[in-house]
Amino acid sequence: MGLKDKAQARSEKIEGRIQEMMGELDNNPQDKAEGQAKQANAGAEHNVEEMKDEVKEKLD
Repeated sequence: MGLKDKAQARSEKIEGRIQEMMGELDNNPQDKAEGQAKQANAGAEHNVEEMKDEVKEKLD
């Protein structure tokens, strides 16, 4: 996983967490759900990149 990809996934996860917390504070379930979805998406992207790295290592 490239450094740029790692930073972007981390940024998206943080952004999602902030949106989720703002949804909780504002009592806005839509913002909360969107924030949770962003976090899940960022986690999935991270997992895909990790699997790519593992495959690449095994092929080398």
